[in-house]
Amino acid sequence: MTPDIENAKTVQAWLKGLEDQSGVSRDEGLQRVAVLQDFCALVDKEPDQIIAECLREVEGGKKIRAKGRRFYADRITEFESRIGGGTGEKRQMGNYIRSFLIHNGVLLQTSPLS
Repeated sequence: MTPDIENAKTVQAWLKGLEDQSGVSRDEGLQRVAVLQDFCALVDKEPDQIIAECLREVEGGKKIRAKGRRFYADRITEFESRIGGGTGEKRQMGNYIRSFLIHNGVLLQTSPLS
């Protein structure tokens, strides 16, 4: 795992999207990248690999791979269950990962908190 995932193409797209759409500062975005790095360690993948496993090229653009999206949705739920903190904090950390996927074209929904 690259210690500095900040320079990955998909991470740069995410950070730009956070800033442009939500006004998230670069420093706050980098705090979210640290959470993404923990998630990447869990799944043993680089950010660009995660997105590549969730999208495929088709004529006219990209299409979501349902199997990849489902796999990572399940891994996010697993990630939330493994990290420390209260239910709200765990969901927020999971939402950072969901945000990364969404900003890179992989639409996800959250499941109800258990």
